[in-house]
Amino acid sequence: MAAMCSIIGYVGEKNLGQVLLDGLSRMEYRGYDSAGISGLKDGKFVLLKRLGRVKNLADAVDSSMNLGNVGIGHTRWATHGKVSVRNAHPQISCNGIFSIVHNGVIENYESIKKYLVKQGYKFSSDTDTEVLVNLIEYHYNKEREPKNKFLTSVQKALLHVVGTYGIAVLSKDNPDEIVVARKSSPLLIGVGDGEMFVASDACAIVTHTKNVVYLNDGELARITRSDIFITTMKNKEVNAIKCELDWQTEDVSLKGYEHFMLKEICEQPQSLENAMRGRFSDDMSTSKFGGLQLSPHELRQIDRILFCACGTAWHACLVAEYFIEKYARIPVEVEYSSEFRYRNMPLEKNTLVFIVSQSGETLDSLAALQEAKRKGYKTLAITNVVGSTIARESEGGIYQHSGPEIGVAASKTFTAQICIAAMLALYFGRLHDMSFDEGAAFVQALLQLPEKVAQVLEKKDEIRLIAEKYAHYEDMLFLGRQSMFPIALEGALKLKEISYIHAEGYPAAEMKHGLIALVSEKCPCLFLATQKDILGKTVSNIREVKARNARVVAIVSEEDATSFGYIDDVIAIPDVHDAIRPIVATIPLQLFAYYIAKIRGCDIDKPRNLAKSVTVE
Repeated sequence: MAAMCSIIGYVGEKNLGQVLLDGLSRMEYRGYDSAGISGLKDGKFVLLKRLGRVKNLADAVDSSMNLGNVGIGHTRWATHGKVSVRNAHPQISCNGIFSIVHNGVIENYESIKKYLVKQGYKFSSDTDTEVLVNLIEYHYNKEREPKNKFLTSVQKALLHVVGTYGIAVLSKDNPDEIVVARKSSPLLIGVGDGEMFVASDACAIVTHTKNVVYLNDGELARITRSDIFITTMKNKEVNAIKCELDWQTEDVSLKGYEHFMLKEICEQPQSLENAMRGRFSDDMSTSKFGGLQLSPHELRQIDRILFCACGTAWHACLVAEYFIEKYARIPVEVEYSSEFRYRNMPLEKNTLVFIVSQSGETLDSLAALQEAKRKGYKTLAITNVVGSTIARESEGGIYQHSGPEIGVAASKTFTAQICIAAMLALYFGRLHDMSFDEGAAFVQALLQLPEKVAQVLEKKDEIRLIAEKYAHYEDMLFLGRQSMFPIALEGALKLKEISYIHAEGYPAAEMKHGLIALVSEKCPCLFLATQKDILGKTVSNIREVKARNARVVAIVSEEDATSFGYIDDVIAIPDVHDAIRPIVATIPLQLFAYYIAKIRGCDIDKPRNLAKSVTVE
């Protein structure tokens, strides 16, 4: 099986190998273990597959090699079927009629395979993808109507499939076409001048075209170099609606940085400014959002807010819970999307549901959105990708405007989500009991945020030197209270993701209830000690750790820095408004994790076993 991988396809006059390899290299952040391309030349498939990085595949492609004018490429992340060349994509059908690349999981592939074996089909891989391409060939051989035979065969095969898929298929009998289809796995078509592209992510084609057509679930398309025909599984023709990408080519380049993650950490003053641009009222006392699709009167009737998300976005939602309950006095619940979709959770009728997903394609979050809509709740999305499935299926929402994030470990998109959470708390607060003066002070604090983040980024060298002291440890604890607890979770996650050090985030006050058993000279602790009203309590926790010979790193406010002389390492951040403190405190944690991973020689932008957009359960 293959999941969370990358698809690229092309039909046109350009050098096919170069287009496919360039597209795959731009999607390397998605996580994969093998790569392959397939071209159609003189009625035969030219197939190249390699284990490891796209570079290994590129080394095998001779620049003079003629792969034809139509082709598909793929990077595979194995879930079932070991990592091997024979399991890599593209897969070829038994009799060599079709070549396919596939993202997703065919859950009933074993029963289909048994049937096909009885029909005389032979298999050379362990993948569900080969089962699908042979099923397409089976229906193709049965099909008696020559018109649209290729598209119809794919459609009929998919009617038997249970699971998720984004596919691109070539047929040697139809040498100028690609047929694509999707269900719960992102896929888009790039429209060029006499050429067409297929991709699972817009970053793969942004250097060639900014005009794209997004496929919806249950849609198939036949693509030639000059035409797109879209239909549904129920044979309903669909108009191809073109959208224009707002990305620039330089957005998906390193621009002199060693890693995309460092670039994206350093881009946060700009990404935060972009998240806020045009979103304050004329009197600068509140925030405003054009995409909520709900009137202030309707929003005043909301009794409870539910946030659903996964991973880093879930941490941002925890911060939103603190903010909205504190400033707007509206009860908030935060659920893992993967849990909510299978729970029969009782909710008040006037509940507003926010689905938060950087990619807008996270399968569990999409399923949570669909479940909330089925139950009749108002649903809004917070996402970074215009045209993503979650953005299209929600009733309204807020775009982050962070720009492309290539590093697998989220950085600028996380802080943008918290920034939007703060603006939502301000908006709901002003709808209820927050005064004009309080709102104006809140807005001014948000406007200072890019500058405050820039000040922390100036401490990169200082944080790097501290990171050098801790890069050899294999365990670390991150502790914080109230709104700093989710930041502790995020700091621990970043360290785990990119350096492979075991780390745990915990509420500092809960340390005594079990976690302190792990504290020793082999397990340093990082404390977020920035809130004045509870600083004394956090200091007590720090002294408990020091009494057990553990090294301590503390992130503190600048005006309190001199009070922590007994701590091993102190990182001072500006003293700021409560509403922006979690964002400012996040920056040193991102840098700390980055430099430790760099010292340990880890693949920072493409950490093992991880993918940027998780489109399977």
